[in-house]
Amino acid sequence: MAALREWVGQPDSLLEVAGLDLTAADLSGADVGGGMLTGTTLRDAVLVGTDFYRCHMEGAVLDGADLTGAWLAKAVLDDASLRGAKLDGANLGSAELSEADARGASLRGARLDCATLLGTLLQGADLSGASLRETSFTVVVDEHTVVQELSGTVFGPMVVEGAGGRGELDGRALELWLNGRGADVRVIDPAAPPVTYYAKTGDGYPRSGPRGIVRRRFLGGVAYDEAFTRNVRWEPTEYLRLHELGHNEIDHVEITEAEADAFVAAVTAKLRERP
Repeated sequence: MAALREWVGQPDSLLEVAGLDLTAADLSGADVGGGMLTGTTLRDAVLVGTDFYRCHMEGAVLDGADLTGAWLAKAVLDDASLRGAKLDGANLGSAELSEADARGASLRGARLDCATLLGTLLQGADLSGASLRETSFTVVVDEHTVVQELSGTVFGPMVVEGAGGRGELDGRALELWLNGRGADVRVIDPAAPPVTYYAKTGDGYPRSGPRGIVRRRFLGGVAYDEAFTRNVRWEPTEYLRLHELGHNEIDHVEITEAEADAFVAAVTAKLRERP
């Protein structure tokens, strides 16, 4: 294990350990971004604060692993097993977890913004305080799944498993199930692709007078982010993606379409007044 830690600590090293058994390995704080860990066994591994950015971890076994504060943004964890894993405070922004098994996992305070959870098993998992934003949440839960203070926006449907069998929930019924258990989640209607507006706020820039606004709109299931610029038009931006990945510390709040229209009108009028 010491040799492995020394190797991954070298500049520009790319971890390729597909299929290896690294049970109980300690790689806390290591940078293995972009590595190939397909089918790797990391059962009971200590991976606190480990950087798995863009790692391929399809079919990896992480049962019982401690991934507290780990960076898993854009990681591919399809078909991975995370049973009983600890992912408290982990960043899973834009991660792919289709058909992953996270039963009994702890995801307290985890960031799952724009993540893809399709067929993901979350029975008995703890998602207290986790955040979701435009997250594909086609998961399987049960009465033991904890969603207290889970917040954000999701695409359903979700399957609830109980003594009487399985039932599928979507739309308002899905909201009622989650929010009735302490969550604050809004379900996005795929039949009416939304445009969500955000105001950039901060010191000296309240919601009523932000430093700028951005929007996210969906076309064909693909998200497009745009900012209203000094060119008096909406132009592509990476602001929201960078914020979701923790690379942008400027605060923002969701605003209404009317507020966005008012900002656009005010900025347009001001710029046109200039000689």
